[in-house]
Amino acid sequence: MKILDIMSGLEVRELNENLLRGTFSSFREPELIEEILKVGSLEHLPEGAILMEVGRYIRSVPLLTKGTIRVMREDGEGKELFLYYLKPGETCAVTLTCCMANEQSSIRAVADEYSEMIRVPIEYLDIWTNKYTSFKNFVMNTYRTRYEELLATIDSIAFMKMDERLWKFLVERKAMTGNFELHLTHQEIADSLHSTREVISRLLKALEREGQIELGRNKITIL
Repeated sequence: MKILDIMSGLEVRELNENLLRGTFSSFREPELIEEILKVGSLEHLPEGAILMEVGRYIRSVPLLTKGTIRVMREDGEGKELFLYYLKPGETCAVTLTCCMANEQSSIRAVADEYSEMIRVPIEYLDIWTNKYTSFKNFVMNTYRTRYEELLATIDSIAFMKMDERLWKFLVERKAMTGNFELHLTHQEIADSLHSTREVISRLLKALEREGQIELGRNKITIL
């Protein structure tokens, strides 16, 4: 059954087998599906909602079913560095590590748009990893994917100029959201790329002059 959120005009779904199998098709064992449906809870996240905060303990494993989650690292001065996006069918590798080691979170995760995720209590992480091959493969693939993305992030910082990093950021954001119109402020982009608003504004205007983007109020359209 699906519920319509009258206030926001968004469709708010319920956790069921079709939703779970449709998003996490790699989960093969029927018993695993049954257990997730039994102990998991579907959480609805408005845009801007904080899933994980630096310094807090993580008590559940997030399985994203809808939307986009931006994962960031924070330095000692409170500045943020964008790491990667989470999309439907994925979970966060850093979260898995913190859960297994019972450590405080070293990242901040924010919903970039209306999102949904299944929260699973952390005690099931070890159980399912040992019990179900498909869940173990899911965890291992998560680590591999995030490791490759982190290497790409390091490479971009070390070897790419800021204008190249900016264009890469915009293109990746478009690919994640499926939308050529990105609702972002210059400051938000600067925070994600560990730069300043003045630098980002100057580079965005250069991209606009080149005909690659069109700037609006808190909006960037990729042409």
